[in-house]
Amino acid sequence: MINQKKLANAIRFLSIDAIQKAKSGHPGSVMGMADIAEVLWRNHINHNPINPNWINRDRFVLSNGHCSMLIYSLLHLSGYNLSIEELKNFRQLHSKTPGHPEYRCTPGIETTTGPLGQGIANAVGFAIAERTLGAQFNRENYNIINHYTYVFMGDGCMMEGISHEVCSLAGTLKLNKLIVFYDKNNISIDGKIKKWFNDDTATRFKSYGWYVINNVDGHNSSKIDIAINEAKTQNCKPTLIICNTTIGFGSPKKSGSENIHGTPLGDTEIAATRNNLNWKYKPFKIPKNIYKAWNAKATGKKKEMLWNIKFKEYENIYPDLAKSLIRRIKNKLPKNFNKKIKEFIKELQKKPSNISSRKASQNTLEILGKYLPELIGGSADLTPSNLTMWSGSNSLNTNKSGNYIHYGVREFGMSAIMNGIALYKGFIPYGGTFLVFSEYARSAVRMAALMKIRCIFVYTHDSIGVGEDGSTHQPVEQLAALRVTPNLSTWRPCDQVESAVAWKFAIKRTKGPSALIFSRQNLNQQTRTLKQLMNIEKGAYILKDCDGTPEIILISTGSEIELAIKAQNQLTKEKYKVRVVSMPSTDVFDKQSIEYKEHILPFNITAKIAIEASISDYWFKYIGNKGIIIGMHTFGMSAPAEDLFKKFNITTENIIKTAKLLFKQQNL
Repeated sequence: MINQKKLANAIRFLSIDAIQKAKSGHPGSVMGMADIAEVLWRNHINHNPINPNWINRDRFVLSNGHCSMLIYSLLHLSGYNLSIEELKNFRQLHSKTPGHPEYRCTPGIETTTGPLGQGIANAVGFAIAERTLGAQFNRENYNIINHYTYVFMGDGCMMEGISHEVCSLAGTLKLNKLIVFYDKNNISIDGKIKKWFNDDTATRFKSYGWYVINNVDGHNSSKIDIAINEAKTQNCKPTLIICNTTIGFGSPKKSGSENIHGTPLGDTEIAATRNNLNWKYKPFKIPKNIYKAWNAKATGKKKEMLWNIKFKEYENIYPDLAKSLIRRIKNKLPKNFNKKIKEFIKELQKKPSNISSRKASQNTLEILGKYLPELIGGSADLTPSNLTMWSGSNSLNTNKSGNYIHYGVREFGMSAIMNGIALYKGFIPYGGTFLVFSEYARSAVRMAALMKIRCIFVYTHDSIGVGEDGSTHQPVEQLAALRVTPNLSTWRPCDQVESAVAWKFAIKRTKGPSALIFSRQNLNQQTRTLKQLMNIEKGAYILKDCDGTPEIILISTGSEIELAIKAQNQLTKEKYKVRVVSMPSTDVFDKQSIEYKEHILPFNITAKIAIEASISDYWFKYIGNKGIIIGMHTFGMSAPAEDLFKKFNITTENIIKTAKLLFKQQNL
């Protein structure tokens, strides 16, 4: 029997050596958490290194992701497809071992945790998904979905506001399969944290509704094991295990100091640490007996095999349920989805309705919800305003098999939890708030884009049309920020038809998040031919054209399309040749062929005007240096919407005046 401390030291020295070779990284917390990791991964986590995607595996999230060498060492030692050469290439270009863990990059990495606090939020999403999927598919004697979500988090995660948001909700939802280890080493980059973080964390988490196991010696294997077993007995509370550790454990000179947080130890101190911990092996050398003790391939394969046998029985008894579960886990849509959504969109065009796009969104959800049981919605305490509920919505806050989450006023937490639900598989999460509050959620939206996962962020109250609530609630720069985010598809539809197309696109987009931007105020439905209807999916199309070659092109989105159409009508009467282009999604249009883009916005036609009640600068890429933008240059004001559009000169009259001026200037 190999001493557990020696097994933990394998993590420590693989990490120390990789960080030293890279000349950058964070050794301190890895050295401090190694004993906890050894107990958890060798005694408790159910996983299969041969198949990292086994659906009933336990999930492990390293929320303090800067300690990435911890999880890389664990994956390597356990038998995942992560070679010693990849550890040697830590933080190097194109390696599978980037500075922070990245989803899709490394086998066994469940999420890109990124900024502190988001990992625990993703984990709450995992725990919600596990419980909900289990409630929807498990049957008596067949707990097909039944596993734990384990999280490591440090002092920094505890300080971040998002951890408060999501842990409060996790306690309220009684997510008992969520077990979190708090690596309490009392050190952050600036030094000893007692001067800026002196919370009574145990009491705080108890107030959230968590079960708390306090003052566990994080370097005592037997006490760690006892704590984990105790956590597993909980049936109605998530568990926080507070582990007292020493940052840089084993380092003679640097342990317990901020100096070991984010800096390689150096050759001299590494040699001293090897001597101190009696580690006699050269860098990256692990004895065969230690590899054997760590390797989880055989046990993992057996665990999945037993699960497969059980699932086969389940499949024979509940064939429809099994078929649905497999489809959802594979992120495949029902066979009839395309047909049904196309029929719905055509029907909308035939039956005009002048409604707000947020209401159009809700109407679309009524159709989607009937065919997509994987839809799981929610709102950050704005359900009646976002209109994110449909008639089949069932709150999982009170029903474990539900499909709607009341997140409370937690925009950031909601978005990061949605990321976890999407990563889990089996669900298509969507969540709503006001567009201006996307600011709170921006980092989580960015992480969804980085990971290319299907999350649907619903943002309503999309412009100065919010009106009387004033500048604090009127989005101006948010649209541009969303549009320039790589991998994020942003849609701002002009009526109920474009709104349904936007939803269709977001649902079918399996590799990347979408932001759907909807209005508070009613919008007039536009007339379209079948060809125009089909071209909406290209991101931009000619909504209304002139006879012959246009002299002026008006480009617009959302509620401002009406202004452009009215301006075009008047200008046409005055013998100007004007084209109106609706561009609900700039990023989708940007991906079209050069020929299509030239057809919609001919390069040689320089009299282009962009009209949108948001920040103006974004639109230069479409109008060139000779065009004009009618939009916002400042924040808004508190007043009725109609008065605000006049105040900021976003009117039909100004479009007409600007078009004539531009035409005159370019034809002198």
